[in-house]
Amino acid sequence: MLSIFSKIIAGEIPSYKIAEDDNYYAFLDIAPLVEGHLLVVPKKEVDKLFDLDDDTYAGLMLFAKKIATALEKAIPCNRVGVTVIGLEVPHAHVHLIPINGMGDMNFANPKLKFTPQEFQATADKIKAQL
Repeated sequence: MLSIFSKIIAGEIPSYKIAEDDNYYAFLDIAPLVEGHLLVVPKKEVDKLFDLDDDTYAGLMLFAKKIATALEKAIPCNRVGVTVIGLEVPHAHVHLIPINGMGDMNFANPKLKFTPQEFQATADKIKAQL
């Protein structure tokens, strides 16, 4: 059975896509901790990050770096935090989160709610920096 991320990549479930190439896909998290919180995933469906083959893992990190650079330009922040938790979806993924302090990455915090227009505006700001 395909993960929700594979369905997003395939276009079966809509997303606020930031970028994609042949192997990776980046999109806004629909339950963000802060504006600009996004996910970067390999198109290859593998449950655990460290189960990815070396080339896919390295490529994922390089793709995430490109996205993080654009994210930091688009959303004012001290830096872009990176985390991998991987419990909620059985598909390897990296969270990129614009942060100004450690508390911005606390997944126990309430998730923000944005309108579709606000999500699209955020996606457009990030894409403009790529």
